[in-house]
Amino acid sequence: MNKSIVFSIILGFLCVATSIKMRGDLSSFYDPASIFIVVGGVIFAVCASYPLSRIKSLIKAIWATVKYKPYNFHEDIDAIIEYANIARRYGLLALDDSIDSIQDPFLKKGLMLAVDVADTELITSILDTELSITKERHAANRAILDSAAAYSPAFGMIGTLIGLINMLTKLQNMESIGMNMAVALVTTFYGSMLANLVFTPLSKHMKAIGENEYLHNELIIEGIVAIKNGENPRIIKEKLNAYLSNSSRERKAEVGVFSSSKESDTKKVPTA
Repeated sequence: MNKSIVFSIILGFLCVATSIKMRGDLSSFYDPASIFIVVGGVIFAVCASYPLSRIKSLIKAIWATVKYKPYNFHEDIDAIIEYANIARRYGLLALDDSIDSIQDPFLKKGLMLAVDVADTELITSILDTELSITKERHAANRAILDSAAAYSPAFGMIGTLIGLINMLTKLQNMESIGMNMAVALVTTFYGSMLANLVFTPLSKHMKAIGENEYLHNELIIEGIVAIKNGENPRIIKEKLNAYLSNSSRERKAEVGVFSSSKESDTKKVPTA
């Protein structure tokens, strides 16, 4: 489960609530009519702006973001190298036995294409097209969140204007002006909170996750093409290591040195 986005939003609301509590009363910031205007207005404005199918896709994308588990690039590279060794020793058709056990759908599709399709350029074109469609779908989901972030302050201002109009109609009651003014400003507060603590952070988080997925899929494409071309597994490994960050490469190198030293120690035969 992707706990960072969930806990960050919750803690953000808690920080705001704590600051309010330190300076005043939380109950003064609760107004059902303001919540109804902002939340209801944003929801129906978004529904009016986009087809229902897009809204359903966004809900699924948000749920996928909450359940997101980061890719392990080291494991992906090791798996591709293993498949490259099998293809080099026994031929591409030998990979057919390993395809059913692969969990990653993109890697699974890539290996199936490597086995079934003769033209390397066609394989690259198919996988690149799928990657492009994924990018467009992610961009479409983020666009809805960005629209919601833009609508939230606008409906907050609408609620404030409604409150100010109601206040001005009751100017004869001077005692109620302060309270009515506070209630009018609460809707702007709600709109700003939704925009800056929910919709915008969620959109940016989805963008960061998407970029990680694109990099992962590009790594897969590079590996599949190299396997199809019959390249040396060591050369493939060097190519794919370029997708790792510097810190990840250093950690992988340290692990490799440590494991190799352990193997060499186990191979030593004690002398009398």
